[in-house]
Amino acid sequence: MIKLTTIASDLRTNAMLCSSAVALLAATASVFVPATASAQTADAFQVLGYNGEAAGNVSATDTEVTPAATTGSRRGKRPAPASPPAPSPAEPIVTPATAYNYYVSPNGNDSADGSKAAPFRTLARAVKAVRPSSTVWVAPGTYSGGFRNTVSGTSNGRIYFVSTTKWGAKIVPPASSSGDVAFDNRGSYVDIIGFQVDGSNSQSGTKWRYGIYNGGSYDSIRENYVHHIAKDIPCTSGGGSAIGADSYYKGVKAEIISNVVHDIGPAGCHFVQGIYMSTSGIIKNNAVYRVAEAAIHLWHDANDVIITNNTVTSSGTGIIVGGGDYYFTTAGANNVHVYSNIVYDNKYGISEQGRTGTSNTYRNNLVYQNTYPWTLKNGLKHYNTVAAVPGFTAYSRTGTQNLKITSGSAAVGKGSSTYAHPTDIVGRPRNSSTGFDIGAYQH
Repeated sequence: MIKLTTIASDLRTNAMLCSSAVALLAATASVFVPATASAQTADAFQVLGYNGEAAGNVSATDTEVTPAATTGSRRGKRPAPASPPAPSPAEPIVTPATAYNYYVSPNGNDSADGSKAAPFRTLARAVKAVRPSSTVWVAPGTYSGGFRNTVSGTSNGRIYFVSTTKWGAKIVPPASSSGDVAFDNRGSYVDIIGFQVDGSNSQSGTKWRYGIYNGGSYDSIRENYVHHIAKDIPCTSGGGSAIGADSYYKGVKAEIISNVVHDIGPAGCHFVQGIYMSTSGIIKNNAVYRVAEAAIHLWHDANDVIITNNTVTSSGTGIIVGGGDYYFTTAGANNVHVYSNIVYDNKYGISEQGRTGTSNTYRNNLVYQNTYPWTLKNGLKHYNTVAAVPGFTAYSRTGTQNLKITSGSAAVGKGSSTYAHPTDIVGRPRNSSTGFDIGAYQH
């Protein structure tokens, strides 16, 4: 993952080494892209859900503020968009009320005060304004990436970055990129919610290797759509990932929940991952496909990780659990619990690599059509595994995918309630009444 030698230094990447010998089948760029935000209403900051419905009681009070001083912050064309990955009910983005609210809009101005009436133009400006107990509301539109947040919230005053329409605020490569990360967060107690990170149209400068990078503690990365990252970079041990949670800065307890990730890394490159975690935390409800190496990869200091109800397909490896190339520990990946995931049509299915512990558990996963379905160490076994076609609404290894399962799927009702998130990737409840399906989507 990413290291800094000093706070003012440029990014440099640490090798993301993987011991698997995975040769990913060639993938094309013919994929779905979620529908763009619905026509803006008179209020560009009305918070909307997945289908554009208003979110009702949303804590978005317009507290007029003057920008806060920065705290330690320095600094190919693709096919036309198609439809979203799966139909879904309204899923409002709701966050707790915060003391300070800042606004960002394509029609804003970075010389403004960041209020609702006078929003900023860029996220780079907004990260210089935040302080504990802040929300940054980002209206639908296109924004240049390559910015970094170094400000931390607190346990009682988190910092929220929110796209007011799910996937409507799109982060893209700038005209001249000076770094290899789209959204770089080093702060703790930070939430990043509902953004689209689209790396498909690189311009001049450094190509992105990372979509959302997280180096802080107690952070939450959820409901984002990250795609076409590191597709045309050289395949080196510098690595890359769509979403990464790193322990290099001693970050712990990361949450990566309900994100859609696809088309990551050059085909056959073992160093580029979909979701990459080197610390403790949870990885739940994510849909990940067409990743050069692993759709979900634990490495470095990863331990105490829950991996549940993800759907991973068409990648070099579905899920890698392992430790090595340590930053601060040498124990390896232990106390990792892998439950209720769909792992389908990869070369390797679920694979322990490097150093692993004896307290890892594997239950109620659907693992099918992987060349090497299971590779567990230390005499560990998997239980209640379903070996059957998952029954997706639409599946194509190289084309459009709709990974929602049908009512006849072998995954229906076969998941575990243990570690399950209360809802699925689009907000449908998981409970004793609705049942517990395997994978990111309830049927």
